Amino acid sequence: MRYVIIPGINGSDEHHWQTLWQAEWGACASRISPSSWDEPELDDWCRAIDRAVDEHPSADVVLVAHSLGCLAAACWVARHQPDIRGVLLVAPPDNTGPNFPAEAPTFATVDATPLHVPGLVISSDDDPYCSAEVALRLAADWGLQHVGVGLAGHINSASRLGRWDSGHALLTAFTAGTRRQLATQLEDRA
Repeated sequence: MRYVIIPGINGSDEHHWQTLWQAEWGACASRISPSSWDEPELDDWCRAIDRAVDEHPSADVVLVAHSLGCLAAACWVARHQPDIRGVLLVAPPDNTGPNFPAEAPTFATVDATPLHVPGLVISSDDDPYCSAEVALRLAADWGLQHVGVGLAGHINSASRLGRWDSGHALLTAFTAGTRRQLATQLEDRA
């Protein structure tokens, strides 16, 4: 299993769960490298996802996205219809909401359409960038499962989650399910 980390605007700092997970996973994880974390441009971020996924056999890749990275991942999956293991989308922002970052106008154009890959959306009830209702709608529009984690803010460094063990457990359960699904598909082909 390979993980492609897709942080949100400004990247994920050293206290962010994405950074901690990446360090734990070592060579099994890579992080996208867009031209700018501070002035995000959707096509640039999608090209960065292309480069990161191309480093690994795509059927073994799970995209692990946070915030604005969720919109980049969703756009990339919708455009490419890749044969990847799945997507974990944590704290997607409401790109029509009042708190959507003005410095990311190209991300405001991302429509939530079915992604046709296994996936899990994780959201918080008190996320300042996306209401619980909108997070549920996004998950439904993307055709993905949804898990609410209660009051956890934007599920970032400011939330003081550290390694975010409960999120890691959700990812582990999700990827175990994709392994079973892949095994079943292979058996059906035989």
